[in-house]
Amino acid sequence: MALDEKTVAELRGICAEMRKTIIQTLHGVQTGHPGGSLSAVEILTTLYFRHMQVDCKDAQCADRDRFIASKGHCAPALYTTLCEKGFLDKAELANLRQLGCKLQGHPDMKKTPGVDLSTGSLGLGLSAGIGMALSARLNDQNYRTYVLLGDGELQEGQIWEAAMAAAKFKLDHLTAIVDNNGVQLDGTVEEIMSLGSLKQKFAAFGWHVIEADGHDLDSLDAAFIEAKSFQGAPSVILARTVKGKGVSFMEGKNEWHGKAINDQQFAQAMRDLEVAQ
Repeated sequence: MALDEKTVAELRGICAEMRKTIIQTLHGVQTGHPGGSLSAVEILTTLYFRHMQVDCKDAQCADRDRFIASKGHCAPALYTTLCEKGFLDKAELANLRQLGCKLQGHPDMKKTPGVDLSTGSLGLGLSAGIGMALSARLNDQNYRTYVLLGDGELQEGQIWEAAMAAAKFKLDHLTAIVDNNGVQLDGTVEEIMSLGSLKQKFAAFGWHVIEADGHDLDSLDAAFIEAKSFQGAPSVILARTVKGKGVSFMEGKNEWHGKAINDQQFAQAMRDLEVAQ
């Protein structure tokens, strides 16, 4: 069932504000990762505002759903989402990546409320997600575990070891989401190390595969609903996205994986985002 117009408008409003906040934050601190943060905005918004059971007033609730940003460089998008959900004060964003602050360049579960796993070294998040999902089963808990992966991250061998384990244990309360923007630090994924057909790969590893438009809220919402209802195997959502989404000079450009935003670029980015809104 498609989302109603009011819900779509509300979610689009959140996405628009999140993109502006990400750009303002990264321009202010002159460091961080804009490209992969902007590509994940709709994914995080749909997940946190439609599907995940979390409460900032009880951040360590044993039955809360778990989220792992395995592609830890999208921390600015995650932090902005946590601000929108009430886990963090937006004023904290001004201290991003500064010594001693709550918000490090990659998520830190010991410092940041709402972060379930410290990440940054690519390839590790899916294995940890399997551990969380197994823990839920062993302890007769109903929470779901979500893991956000980068497509460049899928070049890591540990991802596929984890994929085998998740299928073996039939972890149907585990959902992986691939931010499939086709671009990584040094170039396109195709140039660096082609992944071939991710649909066929994950299916061959025993996963239920769902394809979605990673910037379409209806498509993402339907994908998360399908993942929650599927039984007997883990689900993966292959979300087609655009690196740097919403900012004209960033879209599809690998140099904006991690790069400071100067004043002129900031002004252009904000104009782009105003038009998009």
